Amino acid sequence: MTPLLADPTPGLLRAAPIEPAGHTMTHARLLRYLEIKVHHLIQDQDWDSIRVIGGYDRTAVISRYEKTGKLFNIERPTAEIHGRDLIVKAFPGADYVQHYALIIATYLAMTGRPADTVTYQPPEQEECRTALDALDLELDGDLVIVGWGLQYLAPENGVWTRGPGYAWQRLDVAGRRVVYLGFLHSIWGDVAGRVVTRLAELGAGDVVYVGKVGSLTPGVEPNAWLATGNTSLVRGAMVSWDDFFGDYAAAHDGVRSGLHVSSPSILLENRDWLAQHTASYAFVDPEIGPMGAAARQAGIRFGYLHVISNNLATHYPADLSNERHSDVLRQRAVLVDRIRTIITGRLTASPTHPLGESR
Repeated sequence: MTPLLADPTPGLLRAAPIEPAGHTMTHARLLRYLEIKVHHLIQDQDWDSIRVIGGYDRTAVISRYEKTGKLFNIERPTAEIHGRDLIVKAFPGADYVQHYALIIATYLAMTGRPADTVTYQPPEQEECRTALDALDLELDGDLVIVGWGLQYLAPENGVWTRGPGYAWQRLDVAGRRVVYLGFLHSIWGDVAGRVVTRLAELGAGDVVYVGKVGSLTPGVEPNAWLATGNTSLVRGAMVSWDDFFGDYAAAHDGVRSGLHVSSPSILLENRDWLAQHTASYAFVDPEIGPMGAAARQAGIRFGYLHVISNNLATHYPADLSNERHSDVLRQRAVLVDRIRTIITGRLTASPTHPLGESR
């Protein structure tokens, strides 16, 4: 079943639910993944229509399923009630709006409720760009580390300076100014690419993204490996960038290097998709490709060092539906320490790589 169907209203697309039987996650785990994402107003009651749009609006109804227990990536799309109709506001990004609409439609279908009520309106490029204008830092060739696990990567006694929807702190590492930057909202897919563009405009010299990827290689256990690389398949085109890590990260034990493929939504990663990509690509996530492409366009270095969080080709107990379990958190704490060690080591690497100099 195609996930995109035209809606009679101009500018709208109807989000058709995916077929759970064909997905790389089992039925039960896929449903659990959706349950922790879908706004409580949708889980608790029925609506005549549900429209997902781009909009960062914390004055609307906040989902009671928002994440807790961490500093960043805790905010989820909010909802605005109009009688029997619901407007869902996701941070402006084409990939994120589509992804969240597919989440809602598939959840409704899997719980036996009508899913043809779900539409989404891709945000305009100008709206997506201006959504990050609030990000304002004074950078002068700094290395900016953005993404997941920042509360453990940054100094334990460091002070976070807060801006609208983000927070940051700066320190010197081996003579290099390093900024840790976290967002309260998701920077899913193309949003992450615009984050890199904005950071380059503000004067960043390098951007490192720490996050989570899925493995496409059978037998790679989740939460036991790190992933890195310098090339991604983005909307059918191969994109390579000037890699912050070079060969340094891949030379470490416990780090796998390979080709990456960018996917706008986990919901689209079914078994047919996997069969098309598993022979050539090692990793998948929504952000790495757009970020690498943006860095290349801006003429700055970019690198990623990610936890392998799930495996699409082999079923393991750990996947995207149970990331908050204590054993998963314990394993990832070990990997975060390894990420910190590798980044620090890269900053103190040989003088043939003058990372201590500002650009």
